[in-house]
Amino acid sequence: MSDTDNKPTLGRKPLGLKRSVEAGEVKQTFSHGRTNKVVVEVKRRKIVKPGAAPAPEAKETAQPAPAQAASAPTPAPKPAPVAKKPVAPAKTREGRQEMQARLLREAEEARLAALEEANRREEEERLKAIEDEKRRIEENRKAEEEAAAAALEAAEQSAEEQDTNTAERVQAEPQAEAEVPAPVAEEQPAAESEPAKDSGTPAPAPRKFTPVARPEVKRPERPERKKDDRKANNREKTDDRRRGGKLTVNRALNEDEGARARSLAALKRAREKERRAQFSGQRQEREKQVRDVIVPEAITVQELANRMAEKGADLVKALFNMGMMVTVNQTIDQDTAELLVEDFGHRIERVSDSDVDIDSSGDVDADDTLKPRPPVVTIMGHVDHGKTSLLDALRGTDVVRGEAGGITQHIGAYQIKTKGGDLITVLDTPGHEAFTEMRARGANVTDIVVLVVAADDGIMPQTIEAINHTKAAGVPMIVAINKCDKPEANPKKIRERLLEHEVIVEEMSGDVQDVEVSAKVGTGLEELMDKILLQAELLDLKANPDRDAEATVVEAKLDKGKGPLATVLVTRGTLKRGDVFVVGTESGRVRAMIDDKGRQVKEAGPSMPVEVLGLGGVPMAGDTLAVVENEQRAREVSEYRKEKATEKRTAMAPASLDTMFSALADKQNVIEFPLVIKADVQGSVEAINTALHNLSNDEIKVRILHSGVGAITESDVTLASASGAPIIGFNVRPNAKARELIERNKTRMMYYDVIYHLTEEIAKEMAGELGPLRVENVVGRAEVKQVFPAGKKDKAAGLLVLEGSIRKGLHARLTRNDVIVSATTIASLRRFKDDIDEVRAGLECGVVLADTNDIKAGDNLEVFEVTEEERTL
Repeated sequence: MSDTDNKPTLGRKPLGLKRSVEAGEVKQTFSHGRTNKVVVEVKRRKIVKPGAAPAPEAKETAQPAPAQAASAPTPAPKPAPVAKKPVAPAKTREGRQEMQARLLREAEEARLAALEEANRREEEERLKAIEDEKRRIEENRKAEEEAAAAALEAAEQSAEEQDTNTAERVQAEPQAEAEVPAPVAEEQPAAESEPAKDSGTPAPAPRKFTPVARPEVKRPERPERKKDDRKANNREKTDDRRRGGKLTVNRALNEDEGARARSLAALKRAREKERRAQFSGQRQEREKQVRDVIVPEAITVQELANRMAEKGADLVKALFNMGMMVTVNQTIDQDTAELLVEDFGHRIERVSDSDVDIDSSGDVDADDTLKPRPPVVTIMGHVDHGKTSLLDALRGTDVVRGEAGGITQHIGAYQIKTKGGDLITVLDTPGHEAFTEMRARGANVTDIVVLVVAADDGIMPQTIEAINHTKAAGVPMIVAINKCDKPEANPKKIRERLLEHEVIVEEMSGDVQDVEVSAKVGTGLEELMDKILLQAELLDLKANPDRDAEATVVEAKLDKGKGPLATVLVTRGTLKRGDVFVVGTESGRVRAMIDDKGRQVKEAGPSMPVEVLGLGGVPMAGDTLAVVENEQRAREVSEYRKEKATEKRTAMAPASLDTMFSALADKQNVIEFPLVIKADVQGSVEAINTALHNLSNDEIKVRILHSGVGAITESDVTLASASGAPIIGFNVRPNAKARELIERNKTRMMYYDVIYHLTEEIAKEMAGELGPLRVENVVGRAEVKQVFPAGKKDKAAGLLVLEGSIRKGLHARLTRNDVIVSATTIASLRRFKDDIDEVRAGLECGVVLADTNDIKAGDNLEVFEVTEEERTL
């Protein structure tokens, strides 16, 4: 029976093959509504009965003979006859062609399966032979290693065993032979020895060695490990190494490896599912939370909604139902807010304006909480009497060199440490007349005033002003007579002049301490420090450091890199980094604190001056800084103070017809001098505004459009250019964008660094010395009757002079329907072809206007001359 007889043909059924493939249809759906039907085949597992030949798809196959057995010629076993399976009759719906095609497909699949099975068997036999060869080589290698080790040990013991009997050596040989193949027999799996017995071919005998006699070596017993176990371990190691971080389907579905952590998306989906399941039926309303709502006398709708934890739109809707058309940003009164609060089911707590603002006047610390603090000393006196030089001599610095013009124009706060270790806080005030408010502020926050009077100059106006500020503040005074090293100094005269102002020194039987000092030479400084400490000891200065801080703003400015800065003097409590505070109309948080030496500090106690960073804006000098519990409270107080400041600024006096007409008359008669002022610190802004307002009189008045702290910005230039006002920069300059705008708009800039230079220049401007007034005097008016060509390009206007006269070379304005068309000059004037210099009223003439040809009949020509006059105050 040949091989071709086993192959199925087109007209014959396959021999002994059952139907293992079934056909079916599957509908595929694609995008854009496309579908397709495909034919698929489903394989069924074939079952092999006992005694029958294995099917091609069967997994279990007989173990092939080992390589040594395969080398012997063995007759190939004949395949068992396959029983023919009767073919079921074809269904009526299948045609003959479909049945034949199916039979061909099944026969081809059977042939391919048989071919794959033969290839698989051949590959398994080849791999088995390779494994046997490797195992045999490994056994031989181990036997050789053991023989070598035995020979080495025998060589070492050969000297002792030379007299050993030969019989003992012969007796040891069988024992050695029995020991050598023992591990080989144990390591050989039983499954591999069975094919050798079944094949009838004897297995090759293991190689025998005749080792020399050696003592028995006890080796540690190793657990038997089959080849399949080694392969499994290697595979596990490889899998762990290669796929250690990967997630496979088997690992994901295997519950033994432990439950994996759920992802965030899965948790969100689960919570959303629970929420939908909870509210799938009837929606459950949350229990209403009743709140205690604090309502001041006036509050915005949005702020009330925030305090009630309600939506602003709901409050607006409720107000609409009440008949009030408001928005969330509008302010409502306390009664309306009460209706809303009760309507929404909350409780209201009414507070007054005094409850919102911070008032610490009634907050007095207990005596047992007070601790000693350094004294605050303010140095006051007339300009150029040596106040800053005296302070430099005490501190060992040179502040005077950094001041413009050699005079102090900023209030400074410093701390001095004496030789005995005592601390003294010193405030240096300007001596110029313009800095009255600075001196008053220094006198209000100080404990002791040191009045510096030059021995060669005497009592001056600012000296008298300092004495008045000191008396108004009610603080003790120490007179320091400076410049006593000069030959023309006369301290006795100074003491006598002080009597005129009710200042009696101790030398003249008074209670005011005085000391003669010289800042240049350094004499009298120790005595001055001793008198300050003595006065501070008499005052017994104490404060409570263990409470929320309160401080006074000594100076404020806007720094380009640090933002708004405020130099504050802590009056009580301890100011710490991170504290939330309110200062004037501004609020903020302490981001950093810098002392007078430029070092950052974490906290500042009583009487310590520090520069605070973290303000929301530049406060006013003299404002009180108060630490609050949270930012919400700080914003509430800040907004309340801003509203009050706006109301005060926009408050109007009761108007009447008399006041309205008088204001209009004053506006027509009084010339306004508009200015935009920018300075480096808040104190300088106050001083400049006060000094410039003092320059005003009945004829001309200074109008300050805007004044602020910091560099000159674009908004300042826009305001100045729109109103035609110059910009005054005191120790500040414009930024880059502002400079471009200044060049484009041609805005006038005036820069100063000394205040008396500023006041002098503005006074000259107002008086007309630097900016004379240009006065226009109308000479005559004429009407254009007709236009004639004059030359190739120019046009001549035939005029009838109505008023005055027209002269050649004067300025002229051409108006059309009372709108200025052009401003020009009269280039040529003729009458009856004759060039003349003047034409009077009632006569006709012809003129050629310079730089314009836009002339029409009916236009009016106004001729005027310009004169410059000095403005006097």
